[in-house]
Amino acid sequence: MNNEVMKKNIVIVCLMLLSCFSYAQNERTETLVQSEAKGWEYELKAGVNIGGASPIPLPKEIRKIKGYSPKFNGSFEGTVTKWLTPKWGISASLRLEEKGMETDANVKNYGMEIIEQGNHVAGYWTGDVHTTYKSSFVTLPISLNYRLANRWKLCLGTFVSYRMDGNFSGYVTEGYLREGSPIGEKVSFTNGQIASYDFSNHLRHWHWGTLIGGSWQAFKHFNINAELSYTTNNIFKKDFKTITFDMYPIYMNIGFGYHF
Repeated sequence: MNNEVMKKNIVIVCLMLLSCFSYAQNERTETLVQSEAKGWEYELKAGVNIGGASPIPLPKEIRKIKGYSPKFNGSFEGTVTKWLTPKWGISASLRLEEKGMETDANVKNYGMEIIEQGNHVAGYWTGDVHTTYKSSFVTLPISLNYRLANRWKLCLGTFVSYRMDGNFSGYVTEGYLREGSPIGEKVSFTNGQIASYDFSNHLRHWHWGTLIGGSWQAFKHFNINAELSYTTNNIFKKDFKTITFDMYPIYMNIGFGYHF
């Protein structure tokens, strides 16, 4: 599933979700009413992820962040909550989502493998780097919920994600590559010259991490949701050594939901 198909699917699902909202405002089945009386709650959500994949803390190789764009990262999910008491409950969700970003940075002795005239040349780059990161995931979040008041709810939990596709690529410019080591042969790219790189094949498939969030019931069935997620493992496979530091996806999801 490529990114364009993913975006179209999310738009279609959101339109279906809006149609469902309109119908559900007038029709609630007896089954849903009985489930609610037993402490079960069902919600459909749509939102956007804003954030990026970043080393923590920023390593000395990155001297300056010159530009950042979060891009459009849509998400759609269904959530089931079981309220164990009037205050405490447990939720499980199934989420289809994108995570991505574009950055421009100035670096020094940054691990790099460029593609020059069809050949891969590895070494240490000093200069400007443009990076595009984009991945599509199926995510399973599980969280503990606490109801602060009738309209406010907090959640704390964990998640596991499977990456369906992904891209981590870009180009370098206005600098030079030291082949093999920081004192290796110097290859310069200046006056608008660029060299591309692509590490997409080195992205790992399985991600996991922690999340914290909250929701506000704006209307009887309409919620405003916010959730911060932190992936605790590197986006790259263990055997990938070109980039010498780990990168962790950190995203804020902001959106809305319909509570049946």
